Amino acid sequence: MEFPVQTANPAKVETACLVLPVFTDGELLPAAAKLDDASERLIGQLIERGDFEAKLGNVQLIPFAPGLGADRLLLVGLGSRDKCQEGAFRKALDAAFGSLAKLAVDDAAVAFTDVPIGERGCDWKARMVAEAAHRAVYRFTEFKTEPEAPPRLARVTLLVSEGGDSQAAKQGAQVGDAIGKGVSLTRTLGNLPGNVCTPRYLAERAEQLGEESDGALSVEVLDEEALERLGAHSLLAVGRGSAEPSRLIVMRYQGAESADEAPHVLVGKGITFDTGGISLKPGEAMDEMKFDMCGAASVFGTVRSVLALRPKLNLVAIVAAAENMPDGRATKPGDIIKTLKGLSVEVLNTDAEGRLVLCDALTYAERFEPASVVDIATLTGAAIIALGHHATGLLANDDDLALDLLDAGETAWDRAWHLPLWDEYQEQLDSNFADLANIGGRPAGTITAGCFLSRFADKFPWAHLDIAGTAWHSGKQKGATGRPVGLLTQYLLDREEESRSVENGNEL
Repeated sequence: MEFPVQTANPAKVETACLVLPVFTDGELLPAAAKLDDASERLIGQLIERGDFEAKLGNVQLIPFAPGLGADRLLLVGLGSRDKCQEGAFRKALDAAFGSLAKLAVDDAAVAFTDVPIGERGCDWKARMVAEAAHRAVYRFTEFKTEPEAPPRLARVTLLVSEGGDSQAAKQGAQVGDAIGKGVSLTRTLGNLPGNVCTPRYLAERAEQLGEESDGALSVEVLDEEALERLGAHSLLAVGRGSAEPSRLIVMRYQGAESADEAPHVLVGKGITFDTGGISLKPGEAMDEMKFDMCGAASVFGTVRSVLALRPKLNLVAIVAAAENMPDGRATKPGDIIKTLKGLSVEVLNTDAEGRLVLCDALTYAERFEPASVVDIATLTGAAIIALGHHATGLLANDDDLALDLLDAGETAWDRAWHLPLWDEYQEQLDSNFADLANIGGRPAGTITAGCFLSRFADKFPWAHLDIAGTAWHSGKQKGATGRPVGLLTQYLLDREEESRSVENGNEL
């Protein structure tokens, strides 16, 4: 999809569809006001007659707009001016692009950059436009024998009122386009069924990313023999009950001027299907356990975004991939396994398997002497109980890292919430027979899962993102969301900016 930027009178813009946002107070934004003047108060009359109510998310298509350069005009309600903040702005964008995706149009021009959103600049608004466009045209129809025709929309021109905003809009659209592509890849990997998206399939997709990167991404895949030699017995224990072999996938991007610059590491949980193992899950909605690899999928999506933007930093992306199945070789409750770090773990519940693959991946990350490590996982149902489906759970052993991730989430509007990682919670993981147990009981389940992972992240600044509540939608809209690709990409872009500021001798 293309996102050119143009400074022009919207009444003269030639496009298949011109999109204008409108507030309920009737005071038109600059772009809409110019068009209103050129069209004998077309918009003003529609509002005055009550033919268009600018409630948030309301849309109205005017299929023929005489005297204008556009073939069609689409009005989008922003709601009340004093309540139009980030969430409302994104809702209006989704309504606009949802309508555009249904039209037989190849191109559109949109005038959202002059909508006042607190302190948000033109670059942020342009970025949100590009991301919304990608969300709207995304379809997953790979397994439909007669899929509906995909949306035709391929070019979205961003109209800016001030010429000085053009460069900011271009930069924002570039970031939004990259994130949109990364989100789409994450959604596709998440939506694939478990009989297709296996650990070996993820390894193949990683190698494909490497081949398409023009040498920017190197890929290494550790098979079960290599993992056995390495001593990653915890990861192997999870996949032992499956006919599908486990994999540890390592993708390396070197964008910093020095190859020796400490990399930032992303670690994704890649349980391509989770039955719960011997601790079998209830049958209801078990099909959604194909989404248990969405942490890994978000790592793939972030790598895709990074390859599009080419930030000047080093990145290592690690995916711990396995399938959790209950056959005669499967790990049993009460079994004790040895981790790559050397700690022994009593497995009290085989459905707490994500932390068992992540702990070996975190230990593996030590060899890169990382500047930071962030793991991403659909780890606990308790995260949904605590935070619902709006915020990602965040735990960290480093407050600065936690704040950096929270800030990135606010910028990307892909938000997280910081939970405590106090020593008092660690006691819940005590075991009579091993160094620690893999669960700590029902109380504070998300926190004790983070406590478990923290035992394997004591050599570097580390944070854990629990995306169990944000990685996919259930019900009629069932499907992967692509979160938290926006947060992760922004975090990496912020680290690049931070490094540049340090090089220039500026304190942040």
